[in-house]
Amino acid sequence: MLIIAGCILLVLWLMGVAFFKVTKGVIHLVLVVAIIAIVLHFVRGG
Repeated sequence: MLIIAGCILLVLWLMGVAFFKVTKGVIHLVLVVAIIAIVLHFVRGG
């Protein structure tokens, strides 16, 4: 479940940077949350 959430957040971050030219801190916060979700997925043995 965390891997899916992490992948979705990562895609949203990429779209935000590539298409909308968003350079605010919020879009980078989404990237951090995505990375944390993916790492937790692997740490927990998902």
